[in-house]
Amino acid sequence: MLPKKAHDSAVRSRIQLSTSPYQDEVDFSVLDELDPGKAPLDLVSIADLLRNTFVYPPHSIYKDVKVAASGFDPRQDLHEHPQFHFPFQSALASSRPAPEDVDDQDLLKTFHRLLCDAVAHSTSDMRAPWMLQSGGKDSTTMAIAVADARPQTVCLTYLGGDEENEVASARYVARKLGLRHEALVCDPGRAYDRYLAMLPRMPLLTADFAALSYADLATEVSLRHGDGIIDALGSDQYFGVPLHSQQRVLAMLARRVRLPQSLFKSKLVSRSFRLCFALSTLQMDQFERYFPGSRFSDVEVDELFGWDIAACSRQRMETFQTDISAAESAEAVRRISVIIAESAALAKGMYAANAMALRLVYPFCDSDLRDWIFHHVPDDRLIGPGGVNKVLMRNYIAQHFQQLPYVKNKGSFRFDLCGLARQRFDQVHAFALQTQSLLPGAPHWLENHRDRLDNKYFASKFYLLAITLPWLLSRIRHGSRPVEERLS
Repeated sequence: MLPKKAHDSAVRSRIQLSTSPYQDEVDFSVLDELDPGKAPLDLVSIADLLRNTFVYPPHSIYKDVKVAASGFDPRQDLHEHPQFHFPFQSALASSRPAPEDVDDQDLLKTFHRLLCDAVAHSTSDMRAPWMLQSGGKDSTTMAIAVADARPQTVCLTYLGGDEENEVASARYVARKLGLRHEALVCDPGRAYDRYLAMLPRMPLLTADFAALSYADLATEVSLRHGDGIIDALGSDQYFGVPLHSQQRVLAMLARRVRLPQSLFKSKLVSRSFRLCFALSTLQMDQFERYFPGSRFSDVEVDELFGWDIAACSRQRMETFQTDISAAESAEAVRRISVIIAESAALAKGMYAANAMALRLVYPFCDSDLRDWIFHHVPDDRLIGPGGVNKVLMRNYIAQHFQQLPYVKNKGSFRFDLCGLARQRFDQVHAFALQTQSLLPGAPHWLENHRDRLDNKYFASKFYLLAITLPWLLSRIRHGSRPVEERLS
């Protein structure tokens, strides 16, 4: 047991903050008291990042900092036995009306009014807001409300690659609504430089696959004299996330099999993204397969660290097990996975915006809007027959536009992963050499996979190292050892 004075000092050093925009305005100023060169890093959180792209809440990259993400009550002590509960499962919405008891036009008018109010309220202290028009139902819906509530907003679309080029559709939507539209074409080297430049000012760390896109966008907004960003994330929590055939198949394939890594070295497998993805799925936990992207396997993470740590990361899922066990459907289980992963999806913007001194708002996280949709919109206007998602949004968009291609296919901040590997391999390898005290296996992994980084599966893992290593280096370069002791 620690002496009382030492125990009191340890308790005083603990920090916790709310990072859920559904709960309160996010304020990172509480972290100002941290000495970045001395605050101990959480090794398991680094493993979380490499395994799943984000740190399992309520943990953070710092050992003594906990975050109240969605599902965590910020009033509880998150350092000792944190409790997770998500109250916005469909089964808990007992007051929803029957489909025949509502008028669609009334629903759409109320939706528009509440969303406009959310936009106006959240952006009231912005002089020159920019909206990230990433494509898809959410951003098109947001653009319609923004055109009424903040018509001086500039829409910005990111072209990350050729897989989904929604710039033309996004520009058409913005211009028809009377909004100015701009586009930013991904240059992976420029985006990485901008990320590295903001690292000293980033409060925490996440490795979301759109983190570099967001760093690029936030820097661009700042350079063009914007003072705030409107992001259309946040509606999945209460609209729901139907489970489609692809997710069902992947869940069935996820069996936590430990495959020899030599299997991925064969010419047949190493050149095929689909084969690599399928084999990696066999190694995953079924619940964690719901998280997006190609990530490091448990075997690889242990090799990167030089000791068995992946199991400690997986154990963090126990915090969510009560809600997972109580879930009444596969959709309910997947919704929990979305809530957990959303901590990273929202965090990437929060950290980048904070680094650039920009205001960042998520109008879909407005409590009045969320509560009305959750309690007063019929089930079939949320998820329709056949798993059609966000029916209310689709009907809302249809009032203004004919069906658009990018409303049928989900858009995203895609990023040129392979291009980043081509342009910045030597730089990331140098970071790996300088952080060998934390990840002794990182240089070897990079050297061993250099000739496979034209495959997006391996380039995705390179991306995770490219995000994580320089942030860690920025916190340990002053000769201190801000790392917790190896777990026993």
